[in-house]
Amino acid sequence: MKNTFSPWLAALACAFLAAAPVASQDQRPAQPPAQEPQPSLFGEQIEVRVVNVEVVATDRQGNRVADLKPSDFRLTVDGKPVQIEYFSEVRGGQAIAPTGGEAAQIAGLPTLAPGEPVGTSYLVFIDDFFTLQTRRDEVLRSLKETLFRLGPEDRMAVVAFDGRGLELLSSWSNSHRNLNRAFDKALSRRAVGAQRIAELRNYRLSRRISVREGFGPMPAFQDRLDDEELDYAVRLRDQVTRSVEAATSSLRGFANPPGRKVMLLLSGGWPFNITSYVVANPARPVYNRYEVPPGEKLIGPLVDTANRLGYTIYPVDVPGIESEGANADVIDVSLQVEDVNNQFPGTTALLREQEVHSALEFVAQETGGRALLNGERVTAFETASNDTRSYYWLGFTPSWQGNDSRHEIRVESLRSDVRVRSRKDYLDLSRKAEVSLMVESAMLFGAPPGTVPMPVQLGKPVPAGRREMDLPISLAIPVAGFQTLPVDGKHVAELELRIFALDGDGGRSDIPVVPIRISTKDLPEAGKHVRYDTKIRLRRTGQHLVVSVFDPLSGKISTAEVDVNPDKG
Repeated sequence: MKNTFSPWLAALACAFLAAAPVASQDQRPAQPPAQEPQPSLFGEQIEVRVVNVEVVATDRQGNRVADLKPSDFRLTVDGKPVQIEYFSEVRGGQAIAPTGGEAAQIAGLPTLAPGEPVGTSYLVFIDDFFTLQTRRDEVLRSLKETLFRLGPEDRMAVVAFDGRGLELLSSWSNSHRNLNRAFDKALSRRAVGAQRIAELRNYRLSRRISVREGFGPMPAFQDRLDDEELDYAVRLRDQVTRSVEAATSSLRGFANPPGRKVMLLLSGGWPFNITSYVVANPARPVYNRYEVPPGEKLIGPLVDTANRLGYTIYPVDVPGIESEGANADVIDVSLQVEDVNNQFPGTTALLREQEVHSALEFVAQETGGRALLNGERVTAFETASNDTRSYYWLGFTPSWQGNDSRHEIRVESLRSDVRVRSRKDYLDLSRKAEVSLMVESAMLFGAPPGTVPMPVQLGKPVPAGRREMDLPISLAIPVAGFQTLPVDGKHVAELELRIFALDGDGGRSDIPVVPIRISTKDLPEAGKHVRYDTKIRLRRTGQHLVVSVFDPLSGKISTAEVDVNPDKG
């Protein structure tokens, strides 16, 4: 399935069956059914799950308010009141009130007892793609120096992204030694944010040359980007998209840690409204073109995933204060961009910095966290750990539909002297989407325990147009990786094939799901394999493929990894 939104992705166009999806035990493809397709063996798995909402309650001065009751809150979903079924207070990292009743038997509900410590899982995402190394290192050293704030029940994982790929520096750990090594490795990594600054400077220099030669800038009433502006905006869109996808994948890779879930997002400067960032002139409102979507759409996948998985995000403003410019409120709106910058030196930089802050504030507000801006960047872990030690845990059981729909959550205080902060929505993911999260985690950060290795063989790629190729793939699906059921005198398994592609620039494909039906006359013999042939269409460039076959019945995943080099055939 080709990704048309991000053209830099190494996209899978589609999966073509080179052999019928019914394979025999001796690895010889069987003929597909001649009549109507057989019904699915496996229905949706239904389980009771609770949506947990962490709520921070403060007075008007920002101090925490303790000893609140469920009756002090109003919870609505999609505008309709919802009963608070489970309620606990966590104060100073310890549970104050038990959940009560049969709560411990409900899937997804934290088991809390009075006086019991409640751990927090901190996922640190380091954006090396947008950050300057010196600014990043200041924040990393502050995190390293405050590791003593990790409690006995806490844990931390560290992931870094450089625009090409994710690197796992530490999985979940409570060991200060292991985490110190992870931050030392993070400090030794090369940050490439200087390239983003160079791109911005080249763009600004080009605009000045255009002014000098009489070709611009566009007048204040021009409501569209010109070609030069659009070119830079599209490049920036792709870069922000790439970083957001990496952060989103990190959340998916660490979907189910115990306790409260927090992401420290060390952002190097993603603008919220790219069009405004490029124009940097309040006198010239420019309508978003379809090539440059608004921030809600660009950064939305990260927010949606965090809310679905129950993560609170604390974005960290790694660059800090970029400039000291004029207040935007006093700018003469009749001025063009160069006039504004001449009358108020540093104004365009200030406006761009405000766009970066808006992105951080959007992520924090939507997930119930706090944006750690400017000076708070070097107290990030101290602030986040203090902020997540005391809160209220509200739980409710929705009517799950498994239709991938978003539902708005709103928590209100019924006391006029109390302010509350919480996440804004949750997603009702389908089983297929949930499995994709699990598979993507295995693909990015290593296969989980119990994964079955799967042999794979590539055929010779065949050109398919100027930039694409068809690649034959043969899989030897291990019998140990699936379970069969007797159907009409045969042993049948229904599996799901997923193929994940990464190119050399860090572009990644979507993960289409291809159903595979395996049918054997005799019970599959342990230790054997079933052959399955298929073709995929890829961009004609170097790729790293991760192939997985998931069995919904047993929950087992069979995986294989292979590199594709079209130049070597």
